[in-house]
Amino acid sequence: MRDLHGLVEFLRARGIGSPTAVGPADLRDYVFHLKDHGRAATSIRRAQSSLRAYWAFLLGEEVVKGDPTEQLESPRVWQRLPDVLSRREVERLVEAPDPDHPLHWRDRAALELLYATGMRASELAELPLGGLDLGHRVCLVLGKGSKERIVPLGGPAARAVDRYLRDVRPVLESASGRSGGRPRAKGRVFLNARGGPLSRQAVWMIVRTACRRAGIGRRVTPHTIRHSFATHLLEGGADLATVQELLGHADIATTQIYTHLDRKHLHDVHRRFHPRG
Repeated sequence: MRDLHGLVEFLRARGIGSPTAVGPADLRDYVFHLKDHGRAATSIRRAQSSLRAYWAFLLGEEVVKGDPTEQLESPRVWQRLPDVLSRREVERLVEAPDPDHPLHWRDRAALELLYATGMRASELAELPLGGLDLGHRVCLVLGKGSKERIVPLGGPAARAVDRYLRDVRPVLESASGRSGGRPRAKGRVFLNARGGPLSRQAVWMIVRTACRRAGIGRRVTPHTIRHSFATHLLEGGADLATVQELLGHADIATTQIYTHLDRKHLHDVHRRFHPRG
């Protein structure tokens, strides 16, 4: 109703008092009027949807004989680019866990693995011990729709995970036994302080705590690390199809947003180093 009231006010100011007198040019001018008043593309598209529904109603009621909304072009809605960390920020983030804390190597391994593989928080939390092959530096990730993918690990991630599995995880797994309950690890790689599987929310908390300790002054989530993983691969010369496979995207169109990020990087480099950039 607000969209239609806005249109009525605009048309009345032009001396148009009936929907039968409205033509395509009037509606195009109304769209430009909305743009001139700073309306976002999403708001304009919603207003256009309201107008189309209104004229469909008028046609159904035989109030008008034509539909002037047919020639309306919707403004393009730009996809918002995800925030990413710089390579230096990633280094600070993965090195941020407190070395004096008993869970230091668990948190360090989780952060290293998130960046090394681009895993989602839920994928990391549900990663089974059988999915790790540190000898060959790969892990088997179970993604959305139970789709499996094999992702390589770098040396820093493999060493951090190995240290966690050797020194920390056995202690955590025995915690549930000492408390009188049955072991609840369920074969997962990452465990909480009580010996149970680490939750997705706990992965978020690990990232949030590390971000605060690293002095990164903006919101960072596991998905920020995933975006950074993909962006840094493309900046380094990886092809889009490979990044799609590593991320576990079913459709390459989902991965293509990172080409916009890569172009931004190219523009930044051009501006910094070209004599007339």
